[in-house]
Amino acid sequence: MNNSINRLQQFRTDTHHLLRFAKDATFDLIDAVLTTRTAYSLAEFSLSPLFRRKWSSVYEVLQDVRPHRQNLMKRYLEEIEINDELYVTVAIDHTANPRKDSPTLKDRGYHHSPDGFQKVTEGHNYSTIAWIPEEQGSWALPLRHERITSFETPISKASWQLKQVAKSLKQPILALLDSEYGNASWVNQIVDIQADCLIRIRSNCCLYGVPEKYRGRGRPRKHGDKFKLNDRSTWWEATETIEVNDAKLGLLKIRRWSQLHFRNSSFVPMTLILVERLETQKKGSFKKPLWLVFIGQQILPLEKLWKKYLRRFAVDHWYRFIKQRLHWTLPALSTPHQSERWSDLMPLMTWQLWLARDLVQEHHLPWQKPQKSLSPGRVAQSMLELLIEMGTPALSPKPRGKSTGWETGKKRNKRIRYPVVKKRKSTDKKEKKKQT
Repeated sequence: MNNSINRLQQFRTDTHHLLRFAKDATFDLIDAVLTTRTAYSLAEFSLSPLFRRKWSSVYEVLQDVRPHRQNLMKRYLEEIEINDELYVTVAIDHTANPRKDSPTLKDRGYHHSPDGFQKVTEGHNYSTIAWIPEEQGSWALPLRHERITSFETPISKASWQLKQVAKSLKQPILALLDSEYGNASWVNQIVDIQADCLIRIRSNCCLYGVPEKYRGRGRPRKHGDKFKLNDRSTWWEATETIEVNDAKLGLLKIRRWSQLHFRNSSFVPMTLILVERLETQKKGSFKKPLWLVFIGQQILPLEKLWKKYLRRFAVDHWYRFIKQRLHWTLPALSTPHQSERWSDLMPLMTWQLWLARDLVQEHHLPWQKPQKSLSPGRVAQSMLELLIEMGTPALSPKPRGKSTGWETGKKRNKRIRYPVVKKRKSTDKKEKKKQT
């Protein structure tokens, strides 16, 4: 127990220094967010007994703090527990921070929104790469959580994040990604990154096999026979076929095909995996066939490899957690820089909850059942007593007197209104030739 407390205290002390400016007020804000279940505005966090400053300091924190993201990521990596697993499993995804009623916020764009009836929302988009520490449960520990600017795409940002993690982590990495990353663009951008990938692909994709041996005339072929996922007549015999009896999904048939590739990334071979349920009447997480591609040197048996993909959904649980419990989408901040600094605090708070999961005494509401292994929400619900017992690395506030306020006669200018950025798809080469 003492070692766990010392580990958490050391983590808080180290990350306190990495915030650089306004670090004392920032840590007061972090402790207030962790112990506040319901809030309706950013200023309400100043009402927490753990926030020892005036309400205006809440806004000054996000104006002045400068978290060192690279060093914070390296500090997070130090907490990764290396066990008998062959891989360090990470999940990559992106989500929107809606800001529909903020015309003065710069660099807003149109992004997919799973909430409500509208499929598209206006706001900022954030990409996350998170360590998945357990084989089951809802814990996902983000290593980087950064805004995707209008000059970037989710794929380019995710590949850059994976590259930064792979540079600092010497263990083999297995990255789990959804179907949005299952294309040649992602494959081409991760060629030089030392990490394996397990990606879901759409059921209407078309892959290609190994071309025939060069016959000495004309240009050598890049592609072999077509493998259309939605056309069984194009399938050839699988390299490996097994049947697995899963406790939740029932009897599964898993097939593997080797040496396939996307049309625009013919130099990168992939392994195609098909997971089908043979007992459709049994309840489970998916009813349709699951198509996966694996890029890398397969060091896990097939019956374990496909199941790794199911841990990707932990990052979706984390998105829901920071939006509902850590109040990520609550503040209506005025600049993209303030939004990014507020977003940098989300991984920092999540890692503190992870390190405190065995230290807190669970406090559950009367209508909640006790849990043996605490979820992030249950740990946050029980953090108050632990934070009071441990104390904080932040110094006590020093009164600075009253502000002079707005100068008399100084003109107030209206804030600039920015249009929403619309990204256009690049036209194909064939379409460009038709236009010319």
